[in-house]
Amino acid sequence: MNKIKRLVIIGVGLIGGSLALALKKKNLVEEVIGCGRNLDNLETAKKLGIIDHFTTDPTEAVTDADIIFLAIPLGSIRDILSQIKPHISSKTIITDGGSAKQQVIDDCLAVFGEFPTFFVPAHPIAGTENSGATAAFDSLYQNRRLIITPHQNTAQTAIETITKMWQACGSEVVQMPAQHHDQILAATSHLPHLLAFGLVDTLASMNENSEIFHYAAGGFRDFTRIASSNPLMWRDICVANKEAISHVMEHFIDEMQQLADLVKAGDSEQIEAIFVHAKKARDNFIDS
Repeated sequence: MNKIKRLVIIGVGLIGGSLALALKKKNLVEEVIGCGRNLDNLETAKKLGIIDHFTTDPTEAVTDADIIFLAIPLGSIRDILSQIKPHISSKTIITDGGSAKQQVIDDCLAVFGEFPTFFVPAHPIAGTENSGATAAFDSLYQNRRLIITPHQNTAQTAIETITKMWQACGSEVVQMPAQHHDQILAATSHLPHLLAFGLVDTLASMNENSEIFHYAAGGFRDFTRIASSNPLMWRDICVANKEAISHVMEHFIDEMQQLADLVKAGDSEQIEAIFVHAKKARDNFIDS
């Protein structure tokens, strides 16, 4: 890919910072401008070499940008787009890392009236439970999928540029419709996070929670690790993708009720059948 002259990252945390580090490692970007509301985080990002310059003013940040990457909570995207709209150069491409793509497309339509040719909705399927500039690392996107959900108005040249950018970071880039993306992610990412948050909140609300957490072992830590994720980000995801998440949650609740009934009845044969089926599915996933 051609070297990016000026990359602007709005939201310099795990996702945005890791993109900057990956491109810098490959010497594919000349200048990275960081933007956000947390001045301490921006100063830390500069000290760590993630960004070269920073500002808390989005309109200042996007001046003469070649690529703008929105790595911010979904609930902030519409406001940021409204702010930077008058300051976007004709050469600028905007992309994002939001986990619910139809919401991003709707925000673009609300701000621009029609979907802009220079916007490429995208979602890197990567992350950890950590946040902030200190969480970023240059190999986050290696051998991970990056999903692009282009609108029919999105220019092919813009899609190609963003595709090459993510491929340079080590990602496998695929395309799919936004609604299909949201349905898949509701099941594979959003639901697991809700389960982790819900389990920890339930146990924390019990009177004996101090003893419960004292005796929690590795399985509990592994299962609930993602409950340490950014609550604001996941709140926005739940609201943005509420229909798809609600559908998969209803299916899961039905499954759990069936399992609860089997446990109550002591039906060892059926309980084992469910566990065997789940183990095979999990093992096949890991093997693939």
